[in-house]
Amino acid sequence: MSSPTLTKDETTQSSPPSSGSSGPRTAPEAPSALARFAANPKAVALVVAALVVIVSGLVSGDGTWPHSLTADVKSPLNDLDNWLVDNRDTHWIFLYFLLHLSNTAQVCYDTLLSLLESMSYVGVIVVGTLIAWAAGGADLSRRALRTGGTALAVFVVCGVLDVWEPTMETLALMIVAVVFAALLGALLGLASGLSDRCEKILRPVFDTMQVMPAFAYLLPLILMFDIGVPSALIATVIYAAPPMARLTSLGLRQADPTALEAATSLGADARQRLLTARLPLARKQMMLGLNQTIMMCLSMVVLASLIGAGGLGSEVYQALGALKIGDALVAGIAVVLLAVVLDRTTAAAGERLDDVATSGVSRTVERLRLAVWGGIVALIGVFAAVGTAIAGNEWPEGWVVDFSNSVDTAVDWFTDHLGSGIPVLGGTITWAQGFTEYILNPLRSGLLATPWWALALLVAVIGWIVGTWRAALTGVVCLALIGWMRLWDVAMDTLSQVLSGLILTIVVGVLVGILCARVQRVDRIMRPVLDTMQTMPQFVYLIPVIALVGQNRTGGILAAVIYAAPAVIRITAQGLRTVDPAAMEASTSLGATGKQQLFGVQLPLARKSMLVALNQGVVLVLSMVVIAGLIGGGALGYMVVQGLSKGDLSQGFPAGIAIVCLGIMLDRLSQPVGKRVRD
Repeated sequence: MSSPTLTKDETTQSSPPSSGSSGPRTAPEAPSALARFAANPKAVALVVAALVVIVSGLVSGDGTWPHSLTADVKSPLNDLDNWLVDNRDTHWIFLYFLLHLSNTAQVCYDTLLSLLESMSYVGVIVVGTLIAWAAGGADLSRRALRTGGTALAVFVVCGVLDVWEPTMETLALMIVAVVFAALLGALLGLASGLSDRCEKILRPVFDTMQVMPAFAYLLPLILMFDIGVPSALIATVIYAAPPMARLTSLGLRQADPTALEAATSLGADARQRLLTARLPLARKQMMLGLNQTIMMCLSMVVLASLIGAGGLGSEVYQALGALKIGDALVAGIAVVLLAVVLDRTTAAAGERLDDVATSGVSRTVERLRLAVWGGIVALIGVFAAVGTAIAGNEWPEGWVVDFSNSVDTAVDWFTDHLGSGIPVLGGTITWAQGFTEYILNPLRSGLLATPWWALALLVAVIGWIVGTWRAALTGVVCLALIGWMRLWDVAMDTLSQVLSGLILTIVVGVLVGILCARVQRVDRIMRPVLDTMQTMPQFVYLIPVIALVGQNRTGGILAAVIYAAPAVIRITAQGLRTVDPAAMEASTSLGATGKQQLFGVQLPLARKSMLVALNQGVVLVLSMVVIAGLIGGGALGYMVVQGLSKGDLSQGFPAGIAIVCLGIMLDRLSQPVGKRVRD
């Protein structure tokens, strides 16, 4: 009987492995999720730190900063304030330096305001319209006519709304601030763009200034110049100069090397290369910097009403304090319109310069434009001499339309019918109360219950994970400084508002940004909305929020979300649009669905932009939460506002320092990742 035949597989399985040969290879087992987690020390450190925070908070329930690690900062500040008051008119530093700055600022403002008033409303409207038209090209092109028409409409509407006088005050302060801020920024940009050493020195200065809320600039200026126009003007110049400096430096450093080599080969020295090559090539970036400087000047000028700057900001501030939503809305509309006309005029001037640089312009057109500008200067002189004789000093009362009472009536109706009591839905005020009760209060209680050392440990671990040991150390030092100034509890209240506002901002910004990047119709609808929102000063966002939810912490967070979301939306959408087309085509060829492309290709490749959006969201939310102290946000923002309005240095200055510390800490915990990705 023959033996059964074995197949090859059976023979392999039944025969023992020969010496010197390996047995059958099996596929290695994939590491478990727990093993992968244990192999990542940063993930382990983060989980351990989070557990320490949770457990220590539940056990202790008290996160008060130790009194032994604090210092009395109010007494020295009160002594400093008293010394400044006593020596402001006698000490040499005031007599020979600060007083000259103050007088120069006041004289420039008074002179320009007197000029605008002497021109009368007719002269201002005519000259302002012609300037906008000339900036757009001084021709019959669509751009020039649109820019001039926008300026004409804005000035007329400001008069019809009965805010002509405060508009002229704001415009005068704006013009002086923009001139000095642009000059200062251009000089710093030249130094940074031409010298590596200056660039290394100025970069951390600009980084720190970026995260400082606008209020922080007002506090030290009050010390030196007291409340009034000089403090507001100088603070505005310092606040608005960095964008001009940064973009000027960027334009100089990105100048085409070929053009510079050509200039050198023709025998041009360093000064000639700067004037004939580098500055002309950097013109586009410098115009963008001027545009940003103008917008920041307007934002700061409005905020400076808290220290006696007057103008439209004062109208908004006083109306908000009296809960006159109609009056606040009228002044807010004028602020927005002024921002729009300034933005459109500078943008049109930048576009015209680009056209001249790319396609050139005939000598006849160039002479015509010079003649137009000469005519504008002549008209200013004519209207300054006879303007009041032609049209008087004020806007005619018969041309005024008062709808503030109608707005107040509408707000009252909205509050009565939609604020609460809606079946199932509740209402806007009900939602605000629920957000405060179920999100804000638990988050604040959790932060206050967490021991200070546990929170410092968590900050240090996050800083180490996302950046370097420097980021971790910076975060811990900022927390320690807040506690040392005896502001721990108040700062935790502010931090809870910032964190909740940041989460909402990121969620809204990312979702809308994804829609804008993937749906063209949504992008077309959102583009003008975002343009308008990004030109609105911070004060203006408070007006509709009060009408919706009233004066409370939730209202401040809602204003912060509305203010910060446009930047997050734009950066997210731009990051998704710039994803490598080859990667998108490859995923499409492999049969990936739209959802798979979004989560598997676009979002991972747009990580750099998403991190920038997070960082910008942090800075903007913190800035707006502070301003929300005006409408019941409380905490550090309220202390700063009260300190500014009352001139109380001991209250406002430490709170401002604490806000800066929070800003630096949050910025360092979000920014280093982006730097590492860029590297």
